[in-house]
Amino acid sequence: MDERSGGQGGRTVETAADVTPVAVLLSTYNGARYLPQQIESLLQQSFRSWSLLWRDDGSSDETATLMQAFAEQAGPCRCPPIQDQDGHVGIAGSFLSLLRRVPPDTIAAFADQDDIWLPDKLRRGVDALAAVPKDVPALYCARQRLVDENLAPLGLSPYRGRPGRFPAALTQNVATGCTVMLNPAGVALVAASQAPAGTLHDWWSYLVVSAAGGQLIADPVPVVLYRQHQQNAVGAPHSPLRRGVMALRRGPDEFMQLFRRHVDGLMAYRHALSPAALRDLEALHRALSGGLLSRLQAMRQVRSLIRQTPAETLLFRLWFLIG
Repeated sequence: MDERSGGQGGRTVETAADVTPVAVLLSTYNGARYLPQQIESLLQQSFRSWSLLWRDDGSSDETATLMQAFAEQAGPCRCPPIQDQDGHVGIAGSFLSLLRRVPPDTIAAFADQDDIWLPDKLRRGVDALAAVPKDVPALYCARQRLVDENLAPLGLSPYRGRPGRFPAALTQNVATGCTVMLNPAGVALVAASQAPAGTLHDWWSYLVVSAAGGQLIADPVPVVLYRQHQQNAVGAPHSPLRRGVMALRRGPDEFMQLFRRHVDGLMAYRHALSPAALRDLEALHRALSGGLLSRLQAMRQVRSLIRQTPAETLLFRLWFLIG
C-alpha cells in the first residue's frame, strides 16, 4: 500500500485513493521482445496497491513462459492465478475476459505488452478517479509520449481536451487503451455488456461509459511511452490530414459496418443507458434501416454526432448518408 507523508510529527496519512486497489489487465500475444520492459515499468510505479491479471491469447513465442516466471516470482498477492480456457479470442475478447475477473471495489487499468509506463501513471489515474462519486461510472485516459521501437522520441500524442460525450463517441475513439482506467462502477458497467464483433476494448468501454451518462476524464499529462512499430494492433492517432487520406482510401464500408454493430450492441444494453443516449440510439437505429430521408432526419435530431475536426465531421456525415 502506498503512503503519503503528512500531518503532525511526520506521520503517514493514507488518502481514500491510496486504499483503492488497482487491477492491471494485461493481454499478451507474441510480445516477448518488449514484455520485460513493460513488466519492469509496472514494478516501478509510485502507486503500490496494484495486482496484475493477465492472460495469453495463444502466443507462439516465449511470452507465456515469461509471464509465468513473473507470476511465480511476484506471488499470488501481486499476480493472482486465474483459470482461463477461452483460447484465442482476439484483443477485445481477451481484455473483456480479464475485466470480468476484476474483484469488486477495484479500479481496472488496461495495459499493452509493448509500452513502458511512466512512474506516476497509476497514481494519476487513481487520484483522478477518486474525485468521482462511487456510484457514477468513470473512464480516465491520458496523453502518451510516442516513441519508436527503440524508444527514440517521436513526439506527444494530440491533446483534445475532454473526450467527446455520447453520441460523438460513436464516430471516433479518443480513449487510447494503454492509458484507460475504469473506476469500480465503470468496471461493473462494461463487464456486464457484450461487445460486438470487430470492436476494441478501449472504444467499447468509452462507448458504454459515455452512453450510460458516466464521467470521462482526459489527463493532459503523458503517462506512458507508447511504442510505435509494425506489430502495433492500432498505433497512435495520425494527423487530421493523414487520417483523412487513410479514411478516403478505406472508404465507408468498414467504418459503417462497425458503426452499425456499435449501435446494435448498445441497443441490446439499453437498460443501462441514459434516457438521452437511448433517444439518440433509437433515432440512429431507425435511420440505419431506412433511406436517405430518414438519415437526414436523424442527423438533424442527433446534432452532436461529430468528430474532432470539421473536415472529419463532414466526411463522417457523408458516409452516414450513403453507407
